[in-house]
Amino acid sequence: MEMPKPDPFVLDRKAELISRLLTVLPEDAVISDVEETRAYECDALTAYRCPPLAAVLPRSTQEVSDVLRICHEMDVPVVPRGSGTSLAGGALPTADSVILGVSRLTDVLETDYDDRIIRVQTGRTNLSVTGAVEADGFFYAPDPSSQLACAIAGNIAMNSGGAHCLKYGVTTNNLLGVTLVQMDGTVVEIGGAHMDAGGLDLLGVICGSEGQLGIVTEATLRILPKPEGARPVLIGYDSLEVAGACVADIIKAGVLPVAIEFMDRIIIRIVEDYAKAGYPDCEALLIVEVEGSEDEIEEQLALIEEIARRHDPVELRRSQGEDESAKIWLGRKSAFGATGRISDYMCLDGTIPVSELPRVLGGIDRLSKEYGLAVGNVFHAGDGNMHPLIMYDANTPGQLETCEALGAEILKLCVEVGGCLTGEHGVGIEKRDLMTHQFAPEDMEAQMRVKDVLDPKWLLNPAKVFPLSVTQERRAG
Repeated sequence: MEMPKPDPFVLDRKAELISRLLTVLPEDAVISDVEETRAYECDALTAYRCPPLAAVLPRSTQEVSDVLRICHEMDVPVVPRGSGTSLAGGALPTADSVILGVSRLTDVLETDYDDRIIRVQTGRTNLSVTGAVEADGFFYAPDPSSQLACAIAGNIAMNSGGAHCLKYGVTTNNLLGVTLVQMDGTVVEIGGAHMDAGGLDLLGVICGSEGQLGIVTEATLRILPKPEGARPVLIGYDSLEVAGACVADIIKAGVLPVAIEFMDRIIIRIVEDYAKAGYPDCEALLIVEVEGSEDEIEEQLALIEEIARRHDPVELRRSQGEDESAKIWLGRKSAFGATGRISDYMCLDGTIPVSELPRVLGGIDRLSKEYGLAVGNVFHAGDGNMHPLIMYDANTPGQLETCEALGAEILKLCVEVGGCLTGEHGVGIEKRDLMTHQFAPEDMEAQMRVKDVLDPKWLLNPAKVFPLSVTQERRAG
């Protein structure tokens, strides 16, 4: 994966840069030692690494503003970083960049249960937002698999979703307002405390912009009352196509589960060996969860089970209690980590129409055999957000490049059936050079003009989202 060559003019002024940063940050918030900066050389896409010029860890919006102002004046690129859980290389630094980490911005600033909002600093982890309000009967709905570690800043940058987005939506559906710091240090407030904040929907532009337009330091989020109860059911099939047909029939029936998750045999075996979740031995496994009162749960599960039986499942098992439900979800949420125990892998993120599941799964199987690399499928079936895991050996010469080529073909297939390159992981560096496969030149130009306005020097998060040749031309002016 190609990255831009570092600017020697920036490298030569490292000492001056560090000196200026220390005028606005305490000494422990500026990391410039070569060995210490290696902690920031990659995110969760660990196949690619590059130590940054320096890393800074501000504690307030004002400190973020001061850092960006200095970097803007010195023409130093800045790479925003939440918790480093990006699977698309969204926080991969360049050798001439400063990593700006928000991990010390963790405060809860306001909680209003009447208006059902919480305002937090964006270094706070996803799960800890729920942790701040669950004792009072509330929760924050988006739940990425990395929710224990991922930061709200990264969730906003990538418009993250999670298993329960089928009912509750992704980050943009649960984000009401942000404090944004622009590259020149200007601080702006966008949105507010209500869904119908006045003016143009600039919040919709910022959410999912991958750190290209500014750094979000505070966020107002929607919180919801916890449901009375929830229960998953496991449905196993001997065919991927039949499992896909069951998903389509559940959605067509008008029932709205909280989640419909899909795993194939490869992932089932990996996860079961790791989590002992009690998954059946089958070709495809669905986890379908519903919530509500006990009567509502019973009514919804009865309908789902009736639909499932029409497709002759090899196993149909309803959770009998909270402990069993927790085991079922532990298995699903452990899929990425469990796979990492046995193989290097690249996790894709294409999204497709649910009706195209059988065709795409068949295409992935064909491509897997063609390229000679195993692919495990685990994804949010309810909204068609695919997560194929391509397994390879990083120590075998050429396998990473083969993995990249296979991944590109799978993502192209997603676009060809009417889907898109990314559902929640973002474009990052991973899908950067595929953007022209999804977007026409005029579409790309329109997106880049937005960045021209908010980051005219093209210093924020370089080498991400847009094709590298274009970004280098833009930055050169």
